[in-house]
Formats: sequence, C-alpha cells, structure tokens
Amino acid sequence: MKKLGLLLVMLISFTAFSQNKNARATMEVDGVCNMCKDRIEKACFKTKGVKSAVWDVNTHELKIIYDENKTNVATIENNIAAVGHDTKNVVATNEAYNSVHDCCKYREESVVDDHKDD
Repeated sequence: MKKLGLLLVMLISFTAFSQNKNARATMEVDGVCNMCKDRIEKACFKTKGVKSAVWDVNTHELKIIYDENKTNVATIENNIAAVGHDTKNVVATNEAYNSVHDCCKYREESVVDDHKDD
C-alpha cells in the first residue's frame, strides 16, 4: 500500500513539472497592416515566457511559441486585446481599439477594403 501511495505522489509530481517549455499555439488575431503586425507581436513579446510570435497580415494567423511554466494562451490573448486587437476568445475594449492608428481600424469595412490592394 505504501508503494502505491509513493508511486501516486511521484506521478503527480512528475505531471506538475512536465509542462512544455516550447508549447506552440496558433490563433486568429484581427488586424490589417504591418503596423498591426508590429503591435500584435510586441504585445506577445511583452508577455513573460513568449519565445516567438509571428503574425501574418494576409491570413491573420498568429503563431506563438511559449513556456507553459511562465504563461498561457489566455494571458497572451488578454495582452493582445489590451493593445487593441481582437482574438476569437477576447475582444479588445473600445478604449484599446480606439487607441490604434486610424489605418489600423480593422472593425471598419472601409479600412479593410483600403488594405486589400496591399
């Protein structure tokens, strides 16, 4: 019985410390231009534990590599929303959205249409 208890404690301890230091995630982030790209990627890198962040202007796909011991996807999404960009799970506040440059107003169809020629 003692061996079973010890084995269980070891298994739980191992599981708790086996978080991925190079976890990968992909998410959609709204934006329209290279200024958006810079803002989104900087918000990711300001999150402790983010090792890589690349946002594609055309697909709106953000690929990140991060340390699960230091952060998680929800924290990264909240930091992106804080600089004015929506994700599938977190919508930027109006105040944050209004802080982005006028050419970055991805919620406005006319701005999105203007960037289709790029």
